[in-house]
Amino acid sequence: MMLKKTFLLVAISLLIVSCKKELKKVKLSGPIFGTFYDINYFSEDNATYQREVDSLFTVINKSMSNYQDNSDISKVNKHILDSVDKHFINVFKTSKTIYKETKGVFDPTIGKLVNAWNFGSEYNKTRLDSLKIDSLMRYVGFDKISLKDNKLTKQSPKPYIDFNAIAKGYAVDVIGEFLESKDIENYLVNIGGELRGKGINVEKKSGWTVGIENPNFDGTQSYDQIFVLKDKSMATSGTYRKFKIDEKGNRYAHIINTKTGYPTKTNILSVSIIADTCAEADGYATAFQAMGIETVKRFLEKHPELKAYLIFENNENKLETLVLNNFPLN
Repeated sequence: MMLKKTFLLVAISLLIVSCKKELKKVKLSGPIFGTFYDINYFSEDNATYQREVDSLFTVINKSMSNYQDNSDISKVNKHILDSVDKHFINVFKTSKTIYKETKGVFDPTIGKLVNAWNFGSEYNKTRLDSLKIDSLMRYVGFDKISLKDNKLTKQSPKPYIDFNAIAKGYAVDVIGEFLESKDIENYLVNIGGELRGKGINVEKKSGWTVGIENPNFDGTQSYDQIFVLKDKSMATSGTYRKFKIDEKGNRYAHIINTKTGYPTKTNILSVSIIADTCAEADGYATAFQAMGIETVKRFLEKHPELKAYLIFENNENKLETLVLNNFPLN
């Protein structure tokens, strides 16, 4: 009798295994947000969610793109709209947290200065001087904007909002959460180098292999580090593609100092942050570019949930790297 039961259990197990569908890899890619997206996931039914992904990108652009005149954020900046959608609200709240934690180093209301220095969505033909910069600084201060329910309230002079330093990471999270809602357990979402990975690369039976680019000023692409990203998000902020050089040869980052209104002079070339969400990683990576190495070290001592990898130039103009909070290099 025991023998018959054993045979029966074996037969049932074989039937379950044979009925289980094989996971198939699906890849979606294309241009978005002035860069690219590359989405890889494994699905039992080989489902292609291209239409749904395109729809999500459209909604996010409509909410927060400073490059679209009819987007919600453009209307907010023209002071003709104060009611915003859930995506705007989510990014606003995350931005407010990072703003407070970094004591204003991360500040989405720096947008007028970003545009004035021609790093943003609007081209400025006017030569900047200290008086012009001081005038624009009156509009800076994320504490001048409050949100209740879905309504924004601004103090005067009313600030200009720019979520470009965090919106791309947020979009990565939105796509990841959508895939999870479809019971996708293994995926990697990549939007312009901002990443969110879950599970494994089933084909290789290992975690998702990702890389951190070398800071190549000539525009070429090579990788400084290759490692596995699993069940986390990563964002990288670099100053080696968008920068200005003054008459003395000093290089200034495209990230504007929120205290002075001038581009940040920094020896940090690249900051990669691993966090639970890509929006957080994106925002903190931007802030750390402007904070300086010693300030970043002190900050991360109080934030063990954030892991960091920095590439910077030392006093001899040679590249050095810094690993903080056990960034998971191989």
